[in-house]
Amino acid sequence: MGMKILISDSLSTQGVELLERAGFTVVVKSKMSKEELFKEIKDADGLIVRSGTKVTAELIAVAERLKVVGRAGSGLDNVDTPAATRRGIVVMNTPGGNTVTTAEHTMSMICAMSRRIPQATASIKAGKWEKEKFMGIELYNKILGIVGVGQIGGYLTKLAQGMGMSIVAYDPYLAEERAQEMGITTVELDELFRRADIISVHTPLTPETRGIINAQAIAKMKPGVMIVNCARGGIIDEGALVEALKTKRVAAAAFDVFEEEPVKPDNPLLTLDNFICTPHIGAQTTEAQENVAVGIAEQVVDYFTKGIARGAVNIPSVSPELLPRLQPFLSLAEQLGKLQTQLCEGGLERVTVEYSGEVASLSVAPLTIAVLKGLLNPIMEAPVNYVNAPIVAKERGIEVKEVKSSDAGDFTSLIRVRVEAGKKSYQVAGTLYHKKDPRVVEIDQFNVEVVPEGHVLLILNIDRPGVIGMVGKVLGDNQINIVRMQCALEKRGGNALLIIGSDAVFPNTVLEAIKSSKDILSVKVAALS
Repeated sequence: MGMKILISDSLSTQGVELLERAGFTVVVKSKMSKEELFKEIKDADGLIVRSGTKVTAELIAVAERLKVVGRAGSGLDNVDTPAATRRGIVVMNTPGGNTVTTAEHTMSMICAMSRRIPQATASIKAGKWEKEKFMGIELYNKILGIVGVGQIGGYLTKLAQGMGMSIVAYDPYLAEERAQEMGITTVELDELFRRADIISVHTPLTPETRGIINAQAIAKMKPGVMIVNCARGGIIDEGALVEALKTKRVAAAAFDVFEEEPVKPDNPLLTLDNFICTPHIGAQTTEAQENVAVGIAEQVVDYFTKGIARGAVNIPSVSPELLPRLQPFLSLAEQLGKLQTQLCEGGLERVTVEYSGEVASLSVAPLTIAVLKGLLNPIMEAPVNYVNAPIVAKERGIEVKEVKSSDAGDFTSLIRVRVEAGKKSYQVAGTLYHKKDPRVVEIDQFNVEVVPEGHVLLILNIDRPGVIGMVGKVLGDNQINIVRMQCALEKRGGNALLIIGSDAVFPNTVLEAIKSSKDILSVKVAALS
């Protein structure tokens, strides 16, 4: 038997046929029990899933021959990518395949909500004719507030503008020039809440975005605002929304996603007449399903027949011969980008990556892409990978430059990432210890030695006695274990940078307690796991 590709969720027949024409043995079995899935995966070389199959570390551990996991779609919430990476399994997705469909679904929800179409349909089917009950609103001249202007938010902008709506948006990583080109007015989140007639969220679900629309946020909104969520369940606090819908502070809401799916029948949202919903079908169109099915099938074929990893999220598209030498630098470059995006403030405008020493003699293009992946992935709605990172940066109006130098100072190799954002400049630099272990050695004006992993707390403070003791006490009182700590001085009597590494998340209460000291200038947190 040749290579076996297991498809464990429903996939458009075009994708299946493409794999069969390439000579693979294709096994299509959806809705398998855990035992059936574990049996089928044992001799599979490739696995293609949608959102139904959970590709867990346990499943990966029994997949003895598995070389690639393909997700027909963009979301990878159901794939344990780190576990796959540790096993050397390539994880691929098809970013962008659902963009138009999801944006159109969002616009459809806005139209249905503003004209109360589902409720009116139910009324007629119940034998009633209640014209006066279903008074709606025009979308023309209304203000649509978009939280997160990624691919989907960007396409929704075009659709809404076509209906005569004006757009205000909150996206701290969207360059101002790009926003102007799109006809978007960028504002702070609180101002968006105050100005928008309708609010639609289009961000990934992260600790920062979870519950970003809560009771406090709703209190700042216009009375009678309408809210849409076709992104990820949990971005909107469902309990707070229920209360606001009951009082009509929020006139209506429309969800395609929920905190818990499938949604429970006793969810109080389902009892409200001014709430409409769909069962996570934002990407469910014939065209989108064909796009992602053919896309992932082509990517799997290319990987097995040509060694090209298009759409991979955990390795770059580089030749197998070059990858072992580049891999440590790729990890370093991505971590530098990930750190930088969590330290800088404002829309990214310009990124300069400087390569010094031995690394400058390598093919640095994949390394620059790795930096961009690290910079963009934490802030984008759809996953950013080695294939689409340059396109995403270009679409967002971010200028990218590479600089090479043979002199790396005290280091054999050095990668420095300079970022201009919000009219300010930021820089971090890193190197490899023993040619394999990444270290951050510069953060702005400070020389440091940071292991880029886990959760990192960076405290800029006035260099006075007692600061380290105060911080240590706050962390100890909150049962937070310090894995690493160092203090870098700008100059004696000037500012200092206290860097603390932990394996635990730093709660907001801890950050606020530290910020309350008069000697603290700023407190930032970076997640580098």
